[in-house]
Amino acid sequence: MKHLIYALLATGAIALPAGAALKDGDNAPAFTAKASLAGKAFDFSLKDALKKGPVVVYFYPSAYTGGCNIQAHAFAVNHEKFAAAGATVVGVSLDSIARLNDFSADPNYCAGKYPVAADADGKIARSYDLAIKQADAGKKDTRGLDIDHGRTERTTFIVTPDGRIAATVGGVSPAANVEKALETVQLLAARARKS
Repeated sequence: MKHLIYALLATGAIALPAGAALKDGDNAPAFTAKASLAGKAFDFSLKDALKKGPVVVYFYPSAYTGGCNIQAHAFAVNHEKFAAAGATVVGVSLDSIARLNDFSADPNYCAGKYPVAADADGKIARSYDLAIKQADAGKKDTRGLDIDHGRTERTTFIVTPDGRIAATVGGVSPAANVEKALETVQLLAARARKS
């Protein structure tokens, strides 16, 4: 694992977020949450997803906001590349499941390609040691609707099937966040093929 982390650092595949306390090699907190895929709610379990391979757990501030729209679309466009590397993608935000049902099905964003999970009370974000900011009064989303929930920092964790964090990506643009996550899962897949 150390060799992989050094290789990722050398290639610039990891950018650490300012406030994330969880580090590469730490155990990723397991969670279950109400999630939405293509507008349909279901119960997502990280433990179950890890049985299929690595999981990209990406935290984002809010559905239907500028950077989050870009990031969601980039994950959707690259979904097949993540799948080819054996990785599952799940987005996590403090949005309600109702907002996520719309966002997950929206062809301009998640496009029904991967699930987004509701962390309305921030419990999952806090378990990953991410900062939560309170809602800004009067803030609207790109549809003109009120954003009435807090938000967390944009940070992505790549979790290996053994439940450990292989890489943390943060402090970069939404599109670069997706690119770096994809580079990481492709390196993990290449390493697995060599073993």
